[in-house]
Parts: sequence; structure tokens; C-alpha cells
Amino acid sequence: MTDAEDLAQRVRDGELRLYELEEHADAGTATQARRRLLAAETGVDLDAVGDYAFDAADAEANIENMIGAAQIPMGVVGPLPIDGSAADGEHYLPLATTEGALVASVNRGVGTIREAGGATVRVLKSGMTRAPVFRVEDVAEAGAVAAWVRENVPTLAEAAERTTNHGEVQDVTPYVVGDNVFLRFAYDTKDAMGMNMATIATEAACEVVEAETPADLVALSGNLCSDKKPAAINAIEGRGRTVAADVLLSHEQVEERLGTTTEAIAEANTRKNLVGSAKAGALGFNAHAANVVAAAFLATGQDAAQVVEGSNTITTVDAREDGLYASVTLSSLEVGTVGGGTTLPTQAEGLDVIGYAGGGDPGGHNADALAEVIAGGVLAGELSLLAALASRHLSSAHEDLGR
Repeated sequence: MTDAEDLAQRVRDGELRLYELEEHADAGTATQARRRLLAAETGVDLDAVGDYAFDAADAEANIENMIGAAQIPMGVVGPLPIDGSAADGEHYLPLATTEGALVASVNRGVGTIREAGGATVRVLKSGMTRAPVFRVEDVAEAGAVAAWVRENVPTLAEAAERTTNHGEVQDVTPYVVGDNVFLRFAYDTKDAMGMNMATIATEAACEVVEAETPADLVALSGNLCSDKKPAAINAIEGRGRTVAADVLLSHEQVEERLGTTTEAIAEANTRKNLVGSAKAGALGFNAHAANVVAAAFLATGQDAAQVVEGSNTITTVDAREDGLYASVTLSSLEVGTVGGGTTLPTQAEGLDVIGYAGGGDPGGHNADALAEVIAGGVLAGELSLLAALASRHLSSAHEDLGR
């Protein structure tokens, strides 16, 4: 077996390229060779990067030119009681983050929700989107193409679904901008996050559009999807899972657990999350939903860049006669329990901790449940941060934890 130093030298000599090393050695040796080469070239000690617990071969579908692993501290909050459409009972939620005080803050919110009897959570809508853009001659031709698409959704669905055993076309919506025609495909991708599935299926459908209409495909993704970018269409129409969570806390629980009053939290939410966000032109009207989404994504192997869509969250708080009503609605939470990073060993363990790894029965159940648990965690995080702001304890909490 070719050793790592020999491989590194062959790269230095120009005999091999970095991406070719797995053709000449196992994944672990190839990874070690790159690390040795990089250490020699940069003078950086990469011992920590190379000290990881899984087999490098386990990550071959997830990374190229692997040199090791980035290790992020992981904490846990819970147990969080969930009354969901898919998730039910108490759940621990692992969170991977480098932000001190985040896990402590979310756990305070979890404890408050638990004392109130748990959070009610529902997946309201599910659909992964891909939106190719086509070129046409003029507006008249664009209108004709859009009309043809509306009349032939079953034909497009048949072509798309031949590429997958699991994905199902829910809808195809045309949008016209001058000589551009965008088709926003929406798919039920079951327990997969489904971006790759949607892309491959959409390509097959686009071939039918080109064969049957004068439209010419310009780009398989035309940004009306919209993936990994702030976009109002995702905040309004949703992408991935649209999920909402709420809880009713008694006034006594607010005062004893959160150290403030119902009225103070309601005012902080209105002035900060609603008015402040509106003035900023924000798409998300929340305190820090992306904090919990990002930490949960890293812990469970989700696509970290899709935290952008996960921040499309609206937090509402209402001071009622019988207590504090709080809710979060995440318009576009893109999660899966199969495929992608969910197969990596540490991330698979994170999903096992929550209780929803792998495919569900029926299909989509586990991804729905994961979305509901994350939404419950977001609700806990919103409650805790709003309470810290309302009681003016935000900075002191960070000071006390040495952050």
C-alpha cells in the first residue's frame, strides 16, 4: 500500500493532483497525505484537524480533497416535551456551536416550556423547490409557454418522477419576466432534504418543456427556488418544511422561570422583532432563530448553508389574561433524516439522540418530526432571549458564563 509520505511527494513532484489520491490509496491514507503536504507547505501543525473519530471513507460522499475534520463543541438541551403531528413525547436536542451561553439560554427556555406542559408543534406545509429559467422570444411566447405548462403539469410530473423512487411533484408554477420564463417545481421528497433529488427530477422535466415548447433552458436553477439566499418567496410560499410551534405560559411561570413579566416580553417582541425588523427590511421577524437552527443543523448533518432559509421565522407574543402566549413560525426549514451529512457518524448519533434517524414510516414522518423538534428548540431560544432582553440580563448572562 502506498504510504502517505510517498503520495505527498508525488504531488510535490507533479505526478499526482490532490483530487487523484484516492485512486492510489485508501481514503484515510489519502487524507493523511494531503495533511502532510499542507503542513509542509504552510508550516501549520494539523494534528488537531487530523484527530477525528470516523473512517475517512465514511465522508467520501460529503467532501473532496479531505484533510481531516473541523470539530465543533456539541451540547444538549432537554428534555423538551413536544405535541406534534409527527414528533411526540420528550426529546433531547443536540446543538453544535461555538457561541458561549447559547445552549444555556435555550435550555432555560426548554425548562420553561416543560413546566408549562410542553410545546404544540405542527408541520403546516412541505415541499422542496427547484426553479429553472428558460429563454423565449418575447412576452407573447412567454405567455404561451406558461399556459402550456399549466395545462401539462401531469406530463412534467411523469417525466420528473421517473428519475426517483421517492420524490413526487406537487406543483409547477410558471412566472414570466419579459423574455424569461421561470418554472418553480415543488416536490414531496419524503425523509430526504431533497435538493439533489429535485434538481435531477427537474432536469428531466425541462427536457420535455424544451421538446414541446419554443422555450430554451438557460439555467437549471434560476434563483426563484430560492436556495441558500434571502428571498421573500421562501418566507411567503415556504420551502422545505413550514412548521409552527407555540406555548402558553402562566404569568407566574414567566416571573419565576424567566425573571420578568408577560407585558415586558410582549413589548420587547413588538418593538424588537416586529417593528425593528420591519424598519430593517428584514425577511425574518425574530430574535435569533438562526442560532438554534444552525446549531441543530451542524449537530444532525443538515446543509449548513440553508440556515439562510431557516431564519425566515416570525415570532409572535401575546399578553393574554391567563398568561403569555408565544409562537414561532418557520416558513422554510429544510431538513432531512436520510442522505447528505446525516450519514456521517457523529451527525447520525445526533439524529439518534433526537429519535428520528433514517427513513420514516410513512415516508416523510422522520423529517417532519425532526422539523418539529427543531421548531420547539427555536421557540425555547426565542423565549429565553426575549426574557433576557426584557429583564436587561443579556450582557450579564454572557459575563457570568465568561463569554
